[in-house]
Amino acid sequence: MAEHKDSGAGADHASDEHSTEAKADETYTPDGDAEQQAEAHQADGAQAGDASDAGDASDTVEDHADSEDVSASGAEVSALKDQVLRAMAEMENIKRRAARDVEQAHKFAVEKLIGDLFPVIDSLEKAVETATATQGAEAIAEGVELSLKLFVDTLAKSGVEQIDPLGEPFDPQVHEAMTMVPNPDAEPNSVMDVMQKGYVLNGRLVRAAKVIVVKGD
Repeated sequence: MAEHKDSGAGADHASDEHSTEAKADETYTPDGDAEQQAEAHQADGAQAGDASDAGDASDTVEDHADSEDVSASGAEVSALKDQVLRAMAEMENIKRRAARDVEQAHKFAVEKLIGDLFPVIDSLEKAVETATATQGAEAIAEGVELSLKLFVDTLAKSGVEQIDPLGEPFDPQVHEAMTMVPNPDAEPNSVMDVMQKGYVLNGRLVRAAKVIVVKGD
């Protein structure tokens, strides 16, 4: 009976030791959970940091894309402005050319008509010379000369100028040398005689004066 009690007491003691060890194990369990929780918090923090970095990178990419769009839009605006300025400059050039063409047309519209009138003037000049050289024809010479002057003055109102270079230096731009003769009493390379007068219309040579030039030494 005593042995049974001792056996029972030993069993109780063993049970108590097992219970104590179990409690000891339970006592250490919270420390293990704390470490796991800390690791979990660290993992969550790392994931949150990665997500934040990804968000920042996405914002940077979007900002860069917006900057490129703004730059492209600015380049397009500059190109359009340049095209508009070029078109405006071209229009101004066209207007100026058109105005110049109209002005030239007005100035020289009568060029052909005036060219046809030059022989009439030449005939009147010859008539004056002939009448002046004819005895008793002074009145005729005077009348023809007045008509000639009136004719030339009328042409001058339309921009016609007469070239009569007698005694002037020879100018190949407006003079046509028919011949050259020596003349010790005149300056070399000067106009000694005018065979046919020349004419200029609004600054443009219509007919060169036909002249005889003094031959140089």
